Amino acid sequence: MRLRNIPGADQVVAESPYCINDPASFKGKYKSELFGNDNPLYIEIGMGKGQFITTLAKNNPNINYIGIERYTSVLLRAIQKVEDEDIPNLRFICFDAADILEIFDAHEVDRIYLNFSDPWPKDRHSKRRLTSSNFLNRYNSILVAGGHIEFKTDNKDLFDFSVEEINNHPLWKLDAVTYDLHNDASMNEGNVMTEYEEKFSSKGNPIFKLIASR
Repeated sequence: MRLRNIPGADQVVAESPYCINDPASFKGKYKSELFGNDNPLYIEIGMGKGQFITTLAKNNPNINYIGIERYTSVLLRAIQKVEDEDIPNLRFICFDAADILEIFDAHEVDRIYLNFSDPWPKDRHSKRRLTSSNFLNRYNSILVAGGHIEFKTDNKDLFDFSVEEINNHPLWKLDAVTYDLHNDASMNEGNVMTEYEEKFSSKGNPIFKLIASR
């Protein structure tokens, strides 16, 4: 069975205290009205089963985290991991990132994580890649001045595409790039692995990472 078709997932997501069911109502007010503080807001787009962002939230209680996942049956797995825990600085949104400007205000987000995103390998689908210029424009709108994105993947074609898109974008600059994250002492310091990262690296696949700022 494909994860996106798990029966009952929609109801679990709708009823979970970790999920924001009407994110547009918090646009511009996540810190003040949802988290009740003025701490930085970090988001992960395409959070999958949630290991990465959940670990970050536990390790950094003074940062607010929101994980965004399009499919309820994937988000269900993240909810199951945290349903018996109290992590006040963590929330999830089931949402299509293509419409991210509908739920975040200008300069509301401090950092964006992109981990093992769908490569959309066909050229005609390149605009759907989360590191395409279309998405970079959206990120530029919601990030604070000097805010940045961190992107990890094991797909070299997608990574090369991402590097090129950022280098060619007038509003973005590359701060750091590695083609072998786990053997790069500087870039790997404090690295938190996703489920995919553990799987791919255990097979000997190199992990690519870049950091870019607006």
